[in-house]
Amino acid sequence: MKFLYTFLFLTLSSAVFAQSDIERFPVFEECKDKAIDQLEDCFYSTLYGQLKETYQHPVKNDSIPNQSVTMRFEVDREGSFVLIRTDALKASLKEEMIKAFEKLPKVEAPTFNGDPTYMQFILNIPVPMKESGSFQVYSNSNNDAKKQQRKKQVEDSLAFAKANEDYSSIISDQYDRNQLRSDAIIPLSYQRYHRYEAAMNRVGNNAHTAVKPYTFNYVDQYFDLEAERESLLKDQKTWLGRKWYNEHFFEVAGKDYWFVVDPGVDLQVGKDSRDDVNTYNNTRLVNVSGGIGSQITFGTNIQESQARFPGYFEREVRLRAPDGGNPGIVPGRGIAEDGGENIFDYPVATGYINYKPSKYFDLQLGHGQHFIGDGYRSLVLSDNSQPFPYFKLNAKFWKLDYTVLYTSLRDVRSEVTADDSFRTKYMTHHYLSWNATKRWNIGLFESVLWQDDNQRGFDFNYVNPVIFYQSIELQTGSRGGNALLGITTKYKFSDRLTGYGQLTLDEFSGASVASGNGSYQNKSAYQLGMKWQNAFKVPNLMMQLEYNRVRPYTYSHNTVVLNYGNSNQALAHPWGANFYEAILIGRYTKDRWYGIAKAIYGERGYDILQNGDNAFYGGNIYGSEDDRVSDNGNETVQGNISNFFYGHLEAGYVINPASRLKVFGQVIYRSQNPRFNNDFVRSESTMWLNIGLRTDIMNWSFDR
Repeated sequence: MKFLYTFLFLTLSSAVFAQSDIERFPVFEECKDKAIDQLEDCFYSTLYGQLKETYQHPVKNDSIPNQSVTMRFEVDREGSFVLIRTDALKASLKEEMIKAFEKLPKVEAPTFNGDPTYMQFILNIPVPMKESGSFQVYSNSNNDAKKQQRKKQVEDSLAFAKANEDYSSIISDQYDRNQLRSDAIIPLSYQRYHRYEAAMNRVGNNAHTAVKPYTFNYVDQYFDLEAERESLLKDQKTWLGRKWYNEHFFEVAGKDYWFVVDPGVDLQVGKDSRDDVNTYNNTRLVNVSGGIGSQITFGTNIQESQARFPGYFEREVRLRAPDGGNPGIVPGRGIAEDGGENIFDYPVATGYINYKPSKYFDLQLGHGQHFIGDGYRSLVLSDNSQPFPYFKLNAKFWKLDYTVLYTSLRDVRSEVTADDSFRTKYMTHHYLSWNATKRWNIGLFESVLWQDDNQRGFDFNYVNPVIFYQSIELQTGSRGGNALLGITTKYKFSDRLTGYGQLTLDEFSGASVASGNGSYQNKSAYQLGMKWQNAFKVPNLMMQLEYNRVRPYTYSHNTVVLNYGNSNQALAHPWGANFYEAILIGRYTKDRWYGIAKAIYGERGYDILQNGDNAFYGGNIYGSEDDRVSDNGNETVQGNISNFFYGHLEAGYVINPASRLKVFGQVIYRSQNPRFNNDFVRSESTMWLNIGLRTDIMNWSFDR
């Protein structure tokens, strides 16, 4: 069979390319004195000599015999060599041959009937090149129609032969930071995203920054990801050195596909001074990202973890215990099993596949986290909750960015569990972002939740992607759904200074708001913030000031299943409702080094749960409004009032900017002083020292 392919190929090749009298080959300076019937041989021999002079063979002592580089190029009407395509078994061979080809001089253009024309060539070049070596000529052609037809026959025969080549000829070592130019998701990380936003928020940019996570391709329009990666490279000669400091652990790429694989860890050890607890976290993970063609990208992350947390965080985990006997839920991660001795065993799995049918649209199916807003906190949708299933539609065009999110959520409390299974509820979220001017952005959003009652399932009344569903909620009954409406805004005072805000209205009642009598139906929240890039004229120093205020009963509902939560975790702010807080954050980056300083002060209102007072004061979003303390006279921060302070200092070094592996140390101080101690809150002050080695692909939220 191989003999048949070879015979077919040689027969077609020889039939096509005998030089005619009316056709003249390109002429090197060395060939000008040759007769016309000698120009072909002179052209090939001179071309071989020119390439050999500059080609540097990169493979030493290679055990693979008969290596070659196939080049398709043309000599145009000006006598320039124009490369069309290069193929080789090894990418390094291809790269070196391209370097040599780019150094070829101009020649006299080929002619046809005495007029300058172009001529195409397909050459196979055995490497390493030798003094007495030569090409295997696959084809050369001019624009004569008959020769073009015959050239196509040769190419078809080559393609047929190529399809029957051995497995060893498959090229998969052409990875060239493909991820940075793809529509793959950039994992949510505060420390990573603040640098991107500094570039995206420059005056005049048409970027939309509220909907996260971002994709590499979107960020790369405003922030040069490849230049940043290049600036962070270390000079490493060994394979192990490159993988540890510079590259993904496993990189594969060929024509129209690529993927990378990184093993990772989140290893932490620490000491909680108050409870005298030796803390640790032991996470092993694998992170995969890839693309097929120009329209499909995908990714997945799988983690297996065991941890012993500081006392205050352990109580947070246990307070969220689901029905069924498991001891708790780790905020932002998921249900934890009992590992003994106050150890929690918790797995995490996320993944997505993204399809881009055109430059304007993205369709994404996955299981993960989302964040909407420009602040440190979000009063709309945050990554405080554990990952959940979703389908996402995004459209970017003109000055608009429109996102539709369909999700499946769970209520895991024992009082709502039915037939030993958790209660399912659904949420549709719409967010419309409009860059009204080159400085001012306005966003409108709504979230509608409904429960899976009466075998209702996913109610297709909510599939319509057009924003604002309040009328549908009224049609299905006041207890059939829970709607949140609101607005976000951002204003760029300069390239360095950006202000932002959010206003959330939960089941908006205009009469209750206007009355000013503290109605429990006045359920609202707002955020005001400011970001200062290159603060105090220090490059890569970002300062952020933020204020959040949430009225009591916001995010809760008279049908408790319809609160704004997922698996005993808030979908918006981790504190729930009935609080105010002020946040000051500083973030600094220098090459691979970084530092964080954070201070949070606030007041929170808990339920009293003392002396027979079991009323619901509006802080716990899983409380029932039927148990509210009062119809009117409610004010922000009521009930068991507690002040709260959280201080956080952290410094670290990014070991590998591709996999995001870093080493860090942090000290956390947390203080809280409620009027009454109960099962939900107690007076305590904690100092927690913690060091670790972690792959930075998910945020930890310890400031709760």
